[in-house]
Amino acid sequence: MGKESTQSVIKYSDMDVDRHKSREELTDELRTLRQETARVKRDLVDMARQHRLLRRQLDEHCRKTEAECTEKSKTVEALQLAELIIDNSPAILFRRLAAEDQKLRKMVYVSPNISRFGYTAEDFLSGRIMFRDIVYHEDSERTLKEIQTYVGRNIEKYTQIYRIVTREGDVRWIEDRTSVVEDAETGVHYHQGIVIDIHRRKEAEEKVRKSEEKYRRIVETASEGFLLMDETLKVVDLNNSYCRMVGYSRNQLIGKSLLNIVTEDYRHFFSAKREDLFNRGYYQFEGEIIARAGRSVPVLIHANVLCDDSGAIIGNMAFVTDMTEHKKALTLAGEVQRSLLPQLAPQVQGLDVSGKNVSCDEIGGDYFDFLWTADAPGGPFTVIVGDITGHGVDSALLMTTARAFLRMRASRPGTITDIVTAMNQHLTEDVYETGRFMTLFYLTINEDRSRIEWVRAGHEPAWIYDRDQDSFEELKGPGLALGIDVKYVYRSSRKTGLKKGQVIMVGTDGIWEGRNKTGEMFGKRRLQEIIRRNAASSAETILTAVFQEHARFSQGTRTEDDITLVIIKFTQ
Repeated sequence: MGKESTQSVIKYSDMDVDRHKSREELTDELRTLRQETARVKRDLVDMARQHRLLRRQLDEHCRKTEAECTEKSKTVEALQLAELIIDNSPAILFRRLAAEDQKLRKMVYVSPNISRFGYTAEDFLSGRIMFRDIVYHEDSERTLKEIQTYVGRNIEKYTQIYRIVTREGDVRWIEDRTSVVEDAETGVHYHQGIVIDIHRRKEAEEKVRKSEEKYRRIVETASEGFLLMDETLKVVDLNNSYCRMVGYSRNQLIGKSLLNIVTEDYRHFFSAKREDLFNRGYYQFEGEIIARAGRSVPVLIHANVLCDDSGAIIGNMAFVTDMTEHKKALTLAGEVQRSLLPQLAPQVQGLDVSGKNVSCDEIGGDYFDFLWTADAPGGPFTVIVGDITGHGVDSALLMTTARAFLRMRASRPGTITDIVTAMNQHLTEDVYETGRFMTLFYLTINEDRSRIEWVRAGHEPAWIYDRDQDSFEELKGPGLALGIDVKYVYRSSRKTGLKKGQVIMVGTDGIWEGRNKTGEMFGKRRLQEIIRRNAASSAETILTAVFQEHARFSQGTRTEDDITLVIIKFTQ
């Protein structure tokens, strides 16, 4: 029979058996079957729970395994990168046993980049070569003594700089940074650290040292004084020439401020100009420094501001030249130059005249002169005021030349325009290529003191002050500065009706362009107010009042331009 027929026979057979069981037996079997079914269900639930737990544990294990694999992969990559960096680095890693006996100081690790010196790591790990064998012979004893000193002082971290010999026989500088470490598990002590190839750095340092030594010799043997200052202008170094110049020792000057070793006048000048000088980066000025016993030494200072890569000021350096002998010569030249200027007030009929010149240096480029015939005090009277560009020796020489030619030409026949035009032609031939020029105001007052004629060659206009009208009038007029155009022809201007009590002022721009400590300009209004207040006084009194007020205004600040002023007062 087939399978289905067999199952049917079994079922019918079971049913036949069950027919013979009592109700109670069937009930007990059913109860047992239900209990068995419940147990099986519980077992299935437990198995499902265990399956889920096992699944979670498997997933967690997989995650951990994956994370460990990822971390291991990163570690391997990091190690590979570290090895790559080390291979291309000048730093060689090492670890060797720490032992008193040098023969037992065996290397247990050397990074492969020891090959930069021609060796392999195996050379040292196998013991074929000991590291002390490649130390340059002149440094071997020193390095050994240094290590013994470190050990004796229980110093566990130290750095040594010495030379080694490569396999090819070249000598190279290295920096050895060593630490003493203990293995936590075995208790074995090791020396470990890095060896850095610093040969190029040592070569550069040697070049710098030789260069510094060279320039130190130059500075020390220079006849000029040398000062090295910090950003606050305190002296941090100087040479012997400066010490000899002032009569103090190096120790007496180190730490002093530049402002404390110059005279008061130049202290004010430098304080007022400090920011401007520093902004320029280079500055040059003449001053006076204080030497032993309070003696003042005239000097010429050439200085540079020292800055770092970001432009911040880190110091100053200055060469200081003793100008004592030079100043003596200039003083003598100044005396000669001043002797060429009018020494006494001219005694002329109907006029009260006074003039003064003050140079900012020993000699200057300003000029004034009076021309008249002493035997005829009632004749025409001429006032000349000139200003050469710049100041100093070259300006003074040019002024002297101009004065000589002007006086010579004025003694010959001709009008004032003829005189100034000839003066321009002569001066242009001398100064055209130099770029220098001269401004000039040439003023002539006629015999009866009622009429004036003037030529203004690029100079500031003169003023006439009328006390009755309390007014100032500028004496303007056309005119180019002398020394610019050789073909230029000058024209004169005239004014009539001059009267008693009026005051004429002719000056140079050094007066009103003078500044005080704060940078404020003296100005023309202040000058006019002084003339107004003193107009009733003599010409000399007016002149003195101007210079006194100018000195008070400048508050000791060193003037930067020559000052010349002529006052003419009509007395008839």
